[in-house]
Amino acid sequence: MKNFFIYEFHPAVRLFVAEESGKLTDVRFKPPSSFKSEGFRASESSVLREAKEQLLEYFAGKRRVFDLPISLSGTDFELSCWEALRAIPYAKTQSYAGVARAIGRPRAFRAVGGANHRNPVAIIVPCHRVVGSDGSLVGFGGGLDVKKFLLDLERSNASS
Repeated sequence: MKNFFIYEFHPAVRLFVAEESGKLTDVRFKPPSSFKSEGFRASESSVLREAKEQLLEYFAGKRRVFDLPISLSGTDFELSCWEALRAIPYAKTQSYAGVARAIGRPRAFRAVGGANHRNPVAIIVPCHRVVGSDGSLVGFGGGLDVKKFLLDLERSNASS
């Protein structure tokens, strides 16, 4: 059974955060459509409280790297994409094609977009740092306004 809690970090950012067996499994802008039938239980566990604290530090500009136990479930391709996302430095961006090259699949940039879309742990696995080849903001589950907010937040805190 997964424990979940919904936190509001900013008027633009409300997150569904879930854990199972002491590991973070979900950080989403909206609950999964089937979360009620998948055995989620509203309960703020110690892992969720720690995730909340680290996310509060992130939104306050005091945290650049997360130190949370995570359990990611996906295909080998998705897992490799998500690992590449975690390597994108704070306040920096990478194109979908750049991520595809980083995982050794240079022609798979569209598939990288699909893996980003299925990233279950937003912000912690920073899919918001992936942009179009021309630097434009494209494709983000939280909405492009939230993607812009997150990138602006990181850039404004990068020099401190």
